[in-house]
Amino acid sequence: MINTENLLTFVVPYYQNKDIMHNLSHIERVLKYVNKLLEVGNYKVDRDILTYSAYFHGFIYNSEECIVDWLKTQQISNDMIERIINIAWESQKDKMAITLEGKILHDAHMIEGGKTYLIVKSLITGSVRGQTLEQTIKYIEDNVLSKGICYLPEAQNVYIQQQEFAKSFICDLKGGLD
Repeated sequence: MINTENLLTFVVPYYQNKDIMHNLSHIERVLKYVNKLLEVGNYKVDRDILTYSAYFHGFIYNSEECIVDWLKTQQISNDMIERIINIAWESQKDKMAITLEGKILHDAHMIEGGKTYLIVKSLITGSVRGQTLEQTIKYIEDNVLSKGICYLPEAQNVYIQQQEFAKSFICDLKGGLD
């Protein structure tokens, strides 16, 4: 059973200085989509492992050792720690998910926010990074459109809708800028 207070105390500092698309509200949105996928797909998984992995997803790439050390202080078994770390890595957009939990978390991350969210997130993130609109459009074209996959059929439909909306939006946007 997760001690939510301890978990939040540990993760909050890692998210404090992140932009509005990558802070703790991002994790809450991803978990919302995890729950939707679990409900629709009727998957039987360890929700605690998914929850831990979701919270660590945003900083696993630069703080894995700190995460492992903290999990050990929570009296979590080495086997569970290994699963949590693996699933947090599998949730990354550029990683391949092998486990069912990894696929669920990965897909929830990919479809977070629904059809229009991909464009909103890309535009805000580009702005926060100091990119011009043209640089952000190029980034979206090179790194977002027709990139990535979803593993679960329940997520694939949402992802296809996101991609179609994003392509149409960028086409219209570019047409208005020319």
